[in-house]
Amino acid sequence: VQLQASGGGLVQAGGSLRLSCAASGRTFSIMGWFRQAPGKEREFVAAHTWVDSSTRYGDSVKGRFTISRDNANNTVHLQMNSLKPDDSAVYYCAAVRYFRGLPSRPNEYDLWGQGTLVTVSS
Repeated sequence: VQLQASGGGLVQAGGSLRLSCAASGRTFSIMGWFRQAPGKEREFVAAHTWVDSSTRYGDSVKGRFTISRDNANNTVHLQMNSLKPDDSAVYYCAAVRYFRGLPSRPNEYDLWGQGTLVTVSS
């Protein structure tokens, strides 16, 4: 059972990137994204559940990022638009096996993928 993240890279401020996270070995009720910049705590970015297709976003990304899920491929995507230098971080996908709302704290997630680096230049 693992999560495989992809799609990070270097982009100029105002640009867009799309991250993807594929789950293998199990279906998870909730999949989400966190990010961590150097010297900072891990920050909640977004979460999605297939139970009712609801989503939740961190305040700093609302209106700019969109999380979506491809249930057929057990994959979650994070479309990031209007990127800012402050969005630069290692982005981690995470998953929760059983639905219990849309958690925003790292310790509420059961499985983590490897990080993918996003760098936004000014």
